Amino acid sequence: MNAAPPVRAYLSLGSNLEPERYLRAALGALAATFGPLQVSPAYRTPARGFAGPDFLNLAVAIDTNLSAQALRDWLHALESRLGRDRSAPRLSSHTLDADLVLYGEQVVDDGEGLRLPRGDLDAAYVLKPLVDIAPGARDPRSGRTLAMLWAEHPERDRPLPAVTLRD
Repeated sequence: MNAAPPVRAYLSLGSNLEPERYLRAALGALAATFGPLQVSPAYRTPARGFAGPDFLNLAVAIDTNLSAQALRDWLHALESRLGRDRSAPRLSSHTLDADLVLYGEQVVDDGEGLRLPRGDLDAAYVLKPLVDIAPGARDPRSGRTLAMLWAEHPERDRPLPAVTLRD
C-alpha cells in the first residue's frame, strides 16, 4: 500500500522577544522534522493590539504527512518548547508564534481552533512573506492567488522592512 503524498503547508512565524534567537530555533526544529524548508525574508512589523516591541515575521513552506490537526498540535508544542506562555493574552509579546496558514487546498473550521485558511491571511505581516515564497499558491476560499491578494492589499505600498536573521 502506498502512503499518501505529502501536503504542502504554509506557516507564519513571528516573535518579538529575542526574535532572531527564537525564529532561528524554530527554523532549525522545522528543518530537523520536515526536511528542506522554503523560507521568506523576515519583516519587522509593529505590535498590533498592544504596546510591545516590534515583531519579526516570516513564512515557511514545508511538505508534511501530518494531518492539519497534528501539524497544528506540533506547532503548539514547538511554541511551548521555545518558551511560549499559552496562558498569556493572545495579544501580547511572544517568544514564538507559529501558525498554520494554508494546508494544501483544504478549507477547515473544526470548531476547536483550527481554521484554514487562517483568518489573518489578509494581514500584511502574514500575506507578504507568503507571497515571497509562493505567489502562485491559492486561497482555497476565494480561488485567488496570494500574488493577486497582495496586489489588491491596502498596505502593499507601505514599506515593510526586511531583516536578515543573524547567526
